[in-house]
Amino acid sequence: MEKIQALTSENGVVIFTKSTCCLCYAVTILFQEQLRVNPLVYEVDQHPEGREMEKALPAKQGCSPVPAVFIGGRHVGSTNEVMSLHLSGSLIPMVRPYQSLS
Repeated sequence: MEKIQALTSENGVVIFTKSTCCLCYAVTILFQEQLRVNPLVYEVDQHPEGREMEKALPAKQGCSPVPAVFIGGRHVGSTNEVMSLHLSGSLIPMVRPYQSLS
Protein backbone atom coordinates (compact mmCIF):
# COMPACT_ATOMS: atom_id res chain seq x y z
CA MET A 1 0.00 0.00 0.00
CA GLU A 2 1.28 3.44 -0.91
CA LYS A 3 0.69 4.92 2.55
CA ILE A 4 2.91 2.28 4.18
CA GLN A 5 5.63 2.93 1.60
CA ALA A 6 5.40 6.68 2.16
CA LEU A 7 5.52 6.46 5.96
CA THR A 8 8.43 4.02 6.02
CA SER A 9 10.50 5.90 3.46
CA GLU A 10 9.98 9.32 5.10
CA ASN A 11 10.70 8.22 8.69
CA GLY A 12 13.75 6.40 10.05
CA VAL A 13 11.92 4.03 12.41
CA VAL A 14 8.23 3.22 12.04
CA ILE A 15 6.24 0.82 14.18
CA PHE A 16 2.76 -0.18 13.07
CA THR A 17 0.77 -1.16 16.16
CA LYS A 18 -2.67 -1.61 17.66
CA SER A 19 -3.56 0.38 20.75
CA THR A 20 -4.77 -2.74 22.59
CA CYS A 21 -1.77 -4.96 21.80
CA CYS A 22 0.61 -5.61 24.71
CA LEU A 23 3.39 -6.87 22.40
CA CYS A 24 3.10 -3.69 20.36
CA TYR A 25 3.48 -1.69 23.55
CA ALA A 26 6.53 -3.70 24.62
CA VAL A 27 8.28 -3.21 21.27
CA THR A 28 7.48 0.52 21.28
CA ILE A 29 8.88 0.91 24.82
CA LEU A 30 12.02 -0.99 23.83
CA PHE A 31 12.71 1.54 21.08
CA GLN A 32 11.76 4.61 23.11
CA GLU A 33 13.30 3.85 26.48
CA GLN A 34 16.11 1.37 25.95
CA LEU A 35 17.28 2.22 22.45
CA ARG A 36 16.57 5.99 22.78
CA VAL A 37 14.78 6.11 19.44
CA ASN A 38 11.68 8.19 18.83
CA PRO A 39 9.85 6.04 16.27
CA LEU A 40 6.77 7.04 14.36
CA VAL A 41 4.14 4.85 16.01
CA TYR A 42 1.18 4.32 13.70
CA GLU A 43 -1.76 2.69 15.47
CA VAL A 44 -3.71 1.00 12.68
CA ASP A 45 -6.83 0.62 14.82
CA GLN A 46 -7.03 4.40 15.31
CA HIS A 47 -7.15 5.40 11.63
CA PRO A 48 -9.96 5.08 9.08
CA GLU A 49 -7.72 3.32 6.57
CA GLY A 50 -5.99 1.23 9.22
CA ARG A 51 -7.75 -2.04 8.43
CA GLU A 52 -6.53 -1.94 4.82
CA MET A 53 -3.04 -0.98 5.97
CA GLU A 54 -2.96 -3.87 8.44
CA LYS A 55 -3.84 -6.28 5.63
CA ALA A 56 -0.99 -4.87 3.53
CA LEU A 57 1.66 -5.31 6.26
CA PRO A 58 3.98 -8.30 5.91
CA ALA A 59 3.12 -11.17 8.28
CA LYS A 60 3.95 -14.80 8.81
CA GLN A 61 1.07 -17.12 8.07
CA GLY A 62 -1.25 -17.38 11.04
CA CYS A 63 0.35 -14.44 12.86
CA SER A 64 -0.80 -10.90 13.40
CA PRO A 65 1.09 -8.40 11.26
CA VAL A 66 1.51 -6.02 14.21
CA PRO A 67 3.76 -4.90 15.59
CA ALA A 68 5.49 -4.36 12.27
CA VAL A 69 8.84 -2.61 12.61
CA PHE A 70 10.53 -0.78 9.74
CA ILE A 71 14.03 0.68 10.07
CA GLY A 72 15.46 2.78 7.27
CA GLY A 73 12.53 1.87 5.04
CA ARG A 74 13.12 -1.88 5.46
CA HIS A 75 10.78 -4.28 7.25
CA VAL A 76 12.78 -5.96 10.02
CA GLY A 77 9.95 -7.99 11.49
CA SER A 78 7.58 -8.29 14.38
CA THR A 79 8.14 -8.98 18.06
CA ASN A 80 10.17 -12.19 17.71
CA GLU A 81 12.51 -10.83 15.06
CA VAL A 82 13.02 -7.51 16.85
CA MET A 83 13.73 -9.16 20.20
CA SER A 84 16.13 -11.64 18.57
CA LEU A 85 17.99 -8.78 16.89
CA HIS A 86 18.13 -6.92 20.20
CA LEU A 87 19.40 -9.89 22.20
CA SER A 88 22.07 -10.66 19.61
CA GLY A 89 23.28 -7.04 19.62
CA SER A 90 22.36 -6.52 15.98
CA LEU A 91 19.55 -4.01 16.59
CA ILE A 92 21.67 -1.19 18.04
CA PRO A 93 23.78 -0.68 14.89
CA MET A 94 20.57 -0.61 12.84
CA VAL A 95 19.01 2.15 14.96
CA ARG A 96 22.15 4.13 15.75
CA PRO A 97 21.47 6.79 13.06
CA TYR A 98 18.06 7.40 14.63
CA GLN A 99 19.01 7.54 18.32
CA SER A 100 18.52 10.76 20.24
CA LEU A 101 21.47 12.10 22.15
CA SER A 102 19.50 13.27 25.17
